[in-house]
Amino acid sequence: MVEKAKGETAYLPCKFSLGPGDQGPLDIEWLLSPADNQKVDQVIILYSGDKIYDNYYPDLKGRVHFTSNDLKSGDASINVTNLQLSDIGTYQCKVKKAPGVGNKKIQLTVLVKPSGTRCYIDGSEEIGNDFKIKCEPKEGSLPLRYEWQKLSNTQKMPVSWLAEMTSPVISVKNATTEYSGTYSCTVQNRVGLDQCVLSLDVVPPSNKAGTIAGAIIGILLAVVLIGLLVFCCRKKRREEKYEKEVHHDIREDVPPPKSRTSTARSYIGSNHSSLGSMSPSNMEAYSKTQYNQVPSEDFERAPQSPTLPPTKVAAPNLSRMGAVPVMIPAQSKDGSIV
Repeated sequence: MVEKAKGETAYLPCKFSLGPGDQGPLDIEWLLSPADNQKVDQVIILYSGDKIYDNYYPDLKGRVHFTSNDLKSGDASINVTNLQLSDIGTYQCKVKKAPGVGNKKIQLTVLVKPSGTRCYIDGSEEIGNDFKIKCEPKEGSLPLRYEWQKLSNTQKMPVSWLAEMTSPVISVKNATTEYSGTYSCTVQNRVGLDQCVLSLDVVPPSNKAGTIAGAIIGILLAVVLIGLLVFCCRKKRREEKYEKEVHHDIREDVPPPKSRTSTARSYIGSNHSSLGSMSPSNMEAYSKTQYNQVPSEDFERAPQSPTLPPTKVAAPNLSRMGAVPVMIPAQSKDGSIV
């Protein structure tokens, strides 16, 4: 039986002696019978015809070697390096030198050392509380042994813990400040050990009511803040929507309203244009009626000035006086001259 840790090197001995009648060629063969009985025996290394062959088993390729450089000396031992859990099984050494034949079997067990051990507290380390201190390795082959020690203060474990000194979990009941200190936990198996350290500080109970009240106030303030943000965003959106609606209501194709002054001037201008195109015989009748038709609502009232009574002048007299008919240009709606 050979027990080794994962990653280490296993030495598997196989020594022999030859008799006077053993005259045939020397053949040495190592076989592996895996722990899984469903697998057949595998040749892992072979010596025959003064040559070594070690490419039979892929799982052990490059990890199995003869320890002796002169196998004829009677030493067929091998080394298996960088052991893995898959290397577990029964190894058989066969030596043949006709007519002599011999064999030997070795059981190889690969164990995993404890590693990654973590010590921690499960619960609240407050006075009067119940909690647990735990010691857990990340990996390690069974069986595992545990040992707790106190490293600080009186270096004496509490009496109530003595029954659990070799357990991975210690249950603490009605904790007191005397339990405070530094503790170590050692985990061990047949191939190695590991250790972790724990600092325990038993303190008075905390003010849970104040903590809860503070949490509630914080939540309420957060809700109020979120509400204000939402309100401001909605208000801004409403203002933007209103501005868009007002902008769309203004039609760009509608001309601006006419001023009273431009309307009156346009009306008078058109009448003057008509007056200039009329004959002298019709001018008198036109002057009596047309000026009374200008809408009073379209005029801007100009400052009043004294007016003289109208003097009637006949059209023939106007011609003899050298009057010349004049065409007055009219204005469009926007006030431009046409």
